[in-house]
Amino acid sequence: MDAPRGRAKPPRHLADLTLAERQEAATGAGLPAYRAKQLSTHYFERLVDDPEQMTDLPAAQRAQLVETFLPALATPLRTLEADRGTTRKTLWKLFDGALVESVLMRYPDRATMCVSSQAGCGMACPFCATGQGGLTRNLSTAEIVDQVRAAAQVAARGGLGGGPGRLSNVVFMGMGEPLANYNRVVAALRRLTDPAPGGFGLSRRSITVSTVGLVPAIGRLADENLDVTLAVSLHAPDDELRDTLVPVNTRWKVAEVLAAADAYAARTGRRYSIEYAMIRDVNDAPARADLLGDLLAPRLAHVNLIPLNPTPGSQWDASPKAVEREFVRRLEARGVPVTVRDTRGREIDGACGQLAATN
Repeated sequence: MDAPRGRAKPPRHLADLTLAERQEAATGAGLPAYRAKQLSTHYFERLVDDPEQMTDLPAAQRAQLVETFLPALATPLRTLEADRGTTRKTLWKLFDGALVESVLMRYPDRATMCVSSQAGCGMACPFCATGQGGLTRNLSTAEIVDQVRAAAQVAARGGLGGGPGRLSNVVFMGMGEPLANYNRVVAALRRLTDPAPGGFGLSRRSITVSTVGLVPAIGRLADENLDVTLAVSLHAPDDELRDTLVPVNTRWKVAEVLAAADAYAARTGRRYSIEYAMIRDVNDAPARADLLGDLLAPRLAHVNLIPLNPTPGSQWDASPKAVEREFVRRLEARGVPVTVRDTRGREIDGACGQLAATN
């Protein structure tokens, strides 16, 4: 799904291109091909986007290099911190005024960045702030990748609580449905995993792509040989409730979604994650825990329970902790591995879409 006709496209950026395409663009602009490789090393390996810091480039060519490869893609409007500085959420204004969010989180063993793939979301899940705002447009590959570069730069320069560190994990769980922006997200995944200077050289196992269950796109992703972790936002084990909570379920039912995830696991050898937001008196009944456990017990799947971060004025609320614990117990009794997500940033509008909705 592309932007409507007449909408301006994001400027072409180094991160939109493969290394070979960058070299071709350099020669097309009258520059030596190796300048593209130098610039790529600065951007992906040294995390520098200011040409004045690229002292190995001729000063007379820097302006042309910026114009050719490093146009401004986004401006930070607000940055909020929580959890003693280990959670950092940024609201970005894109070149056309669209708003997106990214979140950088530091844990004892890793630094994780939550990236947006669309401005808004068209999936219309009623408990999600982003879904209620609707879809503005898809992000370009570079608009996705540059969120990661910015986060990696913050981590490397000690801007996240705990001192300097390395960005190790990226999750496509920010604004948008990643598989609805398929081509650009796959290109972004290649930039994240390609070794420098082609990309950041992140481990494929440290990258997670979340989807509400776009069955054909899950099949395509399995064929990309990227082997990233798949996360399925299920939120209900039965079609009757999921039709309401995840409207795309009216097109692809629970059984079809799980079959696609099973095929992905068989192709990649990777266990997939089932994302399940715990919503008070909606999907947290013991009977639904039993049904979910029965569905997943024979599968190569792991359940990630998410305490709902309710939006202001919403009818939806988080399940009580006692209900959450009973849900976990029933899944474990059926042999299903389960964890409860460590929620971050509640005091800074931590749920996807909340910060953008206030601007």
